Amino acid sequence: MFRAANLMIFILCTITCTSSYSDVLLKPKIQLASHFDANLEVSDYLVSEKLDGVRGYWTGKQMLTRSGRLVSVPTSFTQGFPDYPIDGELWLGRGQFEQISALVRRQQTLAKEWQTVRFMMFDLPEHPGTFEQRYQAMQQLAQSVDSFHLQVIPQLQFADNSALFTELDNVVAAGGEGLMLHYRQAVYTVGRSQFILKLKPKYDAEAVVIGHTAGKGKYTGMLGALTVKTPQGVVFNIGSGFTDKQRQHPPAIGTIITYQYLGFTQKGTPRFATFLRQRPAQ
Repeated sequence: MFRAANLMIFILCTITCTSSYSDVLLKPKIQLASHFDANLEVSDYLVSEKLDGVRGYWTGKQMLTRSGRLVSVPTSFTQGFPDYPIDGELWLGRGQFEQISALVRRQQTLAKEWQTVRFMMFDLPEHPGTFEQRYQAMQQLAQSVDSFHLQVIPQLQFADNSALFTELDNVVAAGGEGLMLHYRQAVYTVGRSQFILKLKPKYDAEAVVIGHTAGKGKYTGMLGALTVKTPQGVVFNIGSGFTDKQRQHPPAIGTIITYQYLGFTQKGTPRFATFLRQRPAQ
């Protein structure tokens, strides 16, 4: 009876999902991007939008996060996927990072929750060719599988920095996060690469300090984070960007500080806010 019950559970899980738990498996060996260099020759690169999703790695059998955690995708989602690795992004659309992140973190999910999720391919780790050749292979794969869930991120070409930054402005204005540049002739390499670059805008804004949070660990006895309030009334914490000296002598309550951020969360809070400087007293 016990064996029969366990067998039934196994069968149901196989039918509905690739996994129903979030154990950490072998961390995938992936390629990591470096920061944009304004001195590069833009025409030597293929350029795509930087999607605000969750990095996914299809092993040929299972979907993993970049940290090696198993993602509970339904078998219907991966139907037709190849038996070799794909590096990509689990994506719901612009401005929906929080939703896809929550879905990926859940240990048990329903097939209907994945109906509008796409796995956007941006590389083939085991393909021996150049990125240009890998992009062609991804396009052919997407056509052969013909699944809404498996698509390739479009790659564009630009003649110079002026055209590149015009595209960046267009993407950001439409709610995108930034751009990724892939060197056309580069092979896939594991670890930090100078041949794949990310280009994201940073914005400056001001806020008034309304509180201090004490530091922990190595910052015990110093500042942990500033609580600030924007002119629009949004209250949030800034915990990075400080030197040790600034943590020992933080900006006083009532001080106006400048911070940098990368867009907004759905709640209107600045994303990845970091302290930049304190506005001089006037």
